[in-house]
Amino acid sequence: MNPQILIDAIVRQTTVLIARIATVEGVRSPLGHVANEVFAGLVAELGNQGVSNKVIADMFGMALRSYRQKVRRLGESATTRGVTLWTAVQRFLTEHGPATRTQVLARFMHDEEVSIRGILSDLVESGLVVRSGRGDDTRYRVATPEEIRDAGALVDNRSEEADAALVWVLVYREGPLSLEQLSQLVPLSRQALETALHALEDRARIRREITDGEAVFTAEQVLIPLDEAAGWEASVIDHYQATVNALAAKLSMPARTSTASDEVGGTTLTFDLWPGHPREQEIRALLRSTRANLLPLWEDVEAYNRDHVPHASTETYQVHFYCGQYVVEEEEP
Repeated sequence: MNPQILIDAIVRQTTVLIARIATVEGVRSPLGHVANEVFAGLVAELGNQGVSNKVIADMFGMALRSYRQKVRRLGESATTRGVTLWTAVQRFLTEHGPATRTQVLARFMHDEEVSIRGILSDLVESGLVVRSGRGDDTRYRVATPEEIRDAGALVDNRSEEADAALVWVLVYREGPLSLEQLSQLVPLSRQALETALHALEDRARIRREITDGEAVFTAEQVLIPLDEAAGWEASVIDHYQATVNALAAKLSMPARTSTASDEVGGTTLTFDLWPGHPREQEIRALLRSTRANLLPLWEDVEAYNRDHVPHASTETYQVHFYCGQYVVEEEEP
């Protein structure tokens, strides 16, 4: 296996997906923080894999000292624990209204000043924050929806239902999660996150438990109805995560070949069709028929599991199944 080829190809395809999401419906979404989030995320995951800081620095082609400085700059805020510095600055401006540069720097006095200034500049350039004045008296405030729209950026008009659906998926896939852990995974304000959690608890979609003196949230299942527009973002994330996890599971296996009896992995098939092809309608209805077979099966399993709890010594496991399709219309035969 050549890891570099896989990495380059996956990064290229991921950037295509990000670019299309960022320009959906003719608007543009801020991307100034993406490169930093990718670096911080890679560092965290490599650390989870047991890779040392020295080796990680070498993998990025950086000196160890430069690597550590960048990690500190992009990592958790020294002033506001549990969130990144970028998120902490944005939340401060959102929750406390207009603030001067001096006030922002004083609020984050335990973080590097150059990092704070850089984040403020990025927020202004992205159109999320408006700047006025000069020098240390420069004032920053969160842009209004009209100003964001005029700048060509995507206005955050998500409903509470959409927020709740996103939180529900993450709690189910990543849980149990504390409020602080969720705040790092979900791009929502603390108030919006707490509102979503309360709504999910009221509907018995998630459960609050106390572990080691801390409240954590879990979910036994997640189901976004097919006709539920509010859960669109959550469904996309869930689809993408399922695909990524299937590939990661395949990579973790020692064999680099596939067989017809494999239970882990995926299969991609392309059908060349034309109007009047004898199997045209059968192929185009493939996703619909697969869903029609899968949903009753899933519902039967869930109903059985509600009435039958496995013995404590039983080793349980999950089977994740993902299906998808798309049609490419050719301009010429």
